[in-house]
Amino acid sequence: TDNLGASVFYGDQGFEALTSSSNDDNSLMGANNYFKMPYFQEIDRFKAPEWVKKTVWYQIFPERFANGDTSNDPSETLPWRSGDHPTAESFYGGDLQGIIKHLDHFSQLGINGLYLTPIFKAPTNHKYDTQDYFEIDPHFGTKEDFKLLVEKAHAAGIRVMLDAVFNHIGDQSPQWQDVIANGRQSKYADWFHIHDFPVRYTPTDNFEYTADANYDTFAFTPHMPKLNTANPEVQDYLIDIATYWIEEFDIDGWRLDVANEVDHHFWKKFRAATTAIKPDIYILGEIWTSAQSWLQGDEFSAVMNYAFTGSIVDFFAKQQISPSQMVHKLNAQLMLNRDQTNQVMFNLLDSHDAPRILTVANNNKAIVKQMYTFMFLQQGTPDIYYGSEYAMTGHQDPDNRKPMVWQSDQQDATMYDFLKQLIQLRHDYQTVLSEGILSWKTDDEKNIVGFTRQLGKTKIFAIFNAGNTNYEIPTSIDISHIISEQLYNKHIIQPNGFLVTIFNQ
Repeated sequence: TDNLGASVFYGDQGFEALTSSSNDDNSLMGANNYFKMPYFQEIDRFKAPEWVKKTVWYQIFPERFANGDTSNDPSETLPWRSGDHPTAESFYGGDLQGIIKHLDHFSQLGINGLYLTPIFKAPTNHKYDTQDYFEIDPHFGTKEDFKLLVEKAHAAGIRVMLDAVFNHIGDQSPQWQDVIANGRQSKYADWFHIHDFPVRYTPTDNFEYTADANYDTFAFTPHMPKLNTANPEVQDYLIDIATYWIEEFDIDGWRLDVANEVDHHFWKKFRAATTAIKPDIYILGEIWTSAQSWLQGDEFSAVMNYAFTGSIVDFFAKQQISPSQMVHKLNAQLMLNRDQTNQVMFNLLDSHDAPRILTVANNNKAIVKQMYTFMFLQQGTPDIYYGSEYAMTGHQDPDNRKPMVWQSDQQDATMYDFLKQLIQLRHDYQTVLSEGILSWKTDDEKNIVGFTRQLGKTKIFAIFNAGNTNYEIPTSIDISHIISEQLYNKHIIQPNGFLVTIFNQ
């Protein structure tokens, strides 16, 4: 019934007014008027890797995590100082052996998934300008080092995900060098989006910027020419890379750089090829906006959930939106996808591409703890950027890529203990948090947001005070079993505080 009191029927053909019994019969009994799926094909079912729901990720920028083998250091390697403010050209000597030597760090923290930014041969410290996709960068180590890392990680119950940079390639690659040498006659001329020959650009004071390249690039970076992924030769080349690292090294996932700038046709072929080898491989796209068209089951498992992140940061850290506005934005993202998709979305607060969350929060650690707790209680699989467990800071890159703080007297032990306990909470209640029904509670006047997540008779209740005054929890709410809290005492949550409880109905 609409707001004028008239009865309407909503079906496959839209709204239809019901004005008589005959119309009622025609609408209610006509099979063609209903939404229906005549037959559900198994091949069309969205298949999410089950293990991802149970994973807490840790993102590593390999050049800055740990220097485990000084013999492979670049000649210009700087002393390892976590307080430095690196430039875009700085090298500190981080490598695969450094990660191997700190595997116990992940296990003790509770981490069971590692995401490594690119490790393949490339001239820069970030390695997104790939020179050779089939070789480990010599400053990071060898294939034997990487194989050992995966084996030891798997033995410790830790999965490993690599970064696939398939939107573009580095200008030091043999393919692009051949284009420079041979122009239109190069056998790789159609591997790129070149407007005319010879290829050219005007250098600027900024190594990563030019305004007039006559070929398409990643952003405005002349050293990263964009690949033509519609070319069958390019497709075969990239798929050979993707399958090689699965078959030879047993990796568990691919994170796909700049994924929304590569055609859907290629990603469908990519998924078919990789899942044929490893059906439960995690395929994660880097997309900063809503990504519904990539998440239909034939391309990605999930995306880096930056759209989700933005709402959380805008509410807690920047205080730019109200509780109800945040909930609306979060619900809008959740409603775009299936539950199976939301359960494996890659939830994060910061990364190598964004300022560190403590810096965003103006060094307010209580707010950072609020955000981590809120994020860990959401459906998706949570991620911690290296060093956040010790409260590292940093503005936009390259400042967010400081060397990891390994000096014990410079580490924030309180933040470490907090995140360790939060990770354990996530593991303990993962099924309820991933699969439970979500209900929200907001109070815009007091800047309060709360929610419950219920599965069967088990219910988790969480409430966060982002306001400026104390908030008293209603006595009707059962708080007899508190599983996490901050700035809470006797039914009172102070500003920047929170409370998480669990109970059975």
